[in-house]
Amino acid sequence: MPTAPRPIRVAIAWVSRTRWFRRVGPKVMPPLERVLSCLTGGRLVASGLIMPSLVLHTVGAKTGKRRSNELMCVPDGETLLITGSNFAGAKHPGWTYNLLANPQAEIDYRGRKNTPVGATLVPDDEREAAWVTLQRQWPNYRRYEIDSGRKLRIFRLTRSS
Repeated sequence: MPTAPRPIRVAIAWVSRTRWFRRVGPKVMPPLERVLSCLTGGRLVASGLIMPSLVLHTVGAKTGKRRSNELMCVPDGETLLITGSNFAGAKHPGWTYNLLANPQAEIDYRGRKNTPVGATLVPDDEREAAWVTLQRQWPNYRRYEIDSGRKLRIFRLTRSS
């Protein structure tokens, strides 16, 4: 599915960095994603209208239960980058803990469901290059890291057999 043209992504990226969106987004976006997914049989992720998105299926680090999260992603060659921005919140999102505990996961991406992937935390010496790639797709995205006051976790997803 094609994503929004860059000028539209720039405008939406600006809105997403406002205090208003950071207050409202965490409450509105997840339910909106679930409703849209339900209405389309999981074929459409709302954020996918703006930029590439996926549904990440992990195993809960504490519970062992299957967890699913709708996330924006950035293709990087044969891999995908995902970032634990949590709307620039002070805490890392739960799915990042799940991937650290169990890096084997599944994704729904571009119409393919339950594709097995391995997740690796991007090492410090590769973070700058990853940020360049991320910001090419989502302008000024690193502002989330600055505003959150924490080092955002960036994961590289690689298809497994």
